[in-house]
Amino acid sequence: MKHHASEVHVLAAAYALNALEADEREEFAAHLAGCESCRQDAADFEATAARLAAAAAEVPPTVMKQRTMATLDHIRQLPPRVPTASPVSFRGLLRRKAVPLALAASLAAAASFAGLAAWQNQEKRQLEQQARQSERRLDDVSTVLAAPDARTVHGRASNGAFTTVVASDRQNKAVFTATGLPAPATGKTYQLWLDHGGSMRPAGFIGQDGTVLIDGDTAGAGAVGLTLEPAGGSPQPTTTPLLLMAIRA
Repeated sequence: MKHHASEVHVLAAAYALNALEADEREEFAAHLAGCESCRQDAADFEATAARLAAAAAEVPPTVMKQRTMATLDHIRQLPPRVPTASPVSFRGLLRRKAVPLALAASLAAAASFAGLAAWQNQEKRQLEQQARQSERRLDDVSTVLAAPDARTVHGRASNGAFTTVVASDRQNKAVFTATGLPAPATGKTYQLWLDHGGSMRPAGFIGQDGTVLIDGDTAGAGAVGLTLEPAGGSPQPTTTPLLLMAIRA
């Protein structure tokens, strides 16, 4: 498929995500040979996609095995067998007591295993939910990166972190990526903001290095801000912005 010369520049994100048809990819690869701007955009999108893949990976909790083993320690065992050489009267007594004792032990073991199974099912459901949420976030971010009107802006926060915003007006979405962002102090969090005509609106959080989907109406925003706020966030910035980056020409 042939594209007008003014349109081919918007294919950098789709090229980086392998979202082009074979003929389109061949055409854009030829275009890259003579366009430094598109080569840089494609490289930025590929780097962002790699960070997204790492951020979306889900690792089972390390405490799962410890909890499972600890639960097994509390499962009652069946009573030991009585030697056949015991006196007849004693064997008779044991026969009368063995059935209720074994039944009680079996019921206790069954209850313990049932509790363990329920806990494991709950852990599984939580992991599956986390995986689905990560997949949805990755889909949303990929949609922005592959949007035909996606534009990329780079910046640097006052604490030294490198930042990138990729925005799409058609999707009314944007993603924020940070590299080299120091861990916040205890009780603090990094909060994102959208500047709408001088009014700063909350736009989500980022814990440290990584990529997040910005919350809110990005199509009408002129800039993205980043501040360090108390844990849980603030309705308005309470500290000097670490970053206030224009996302429009």
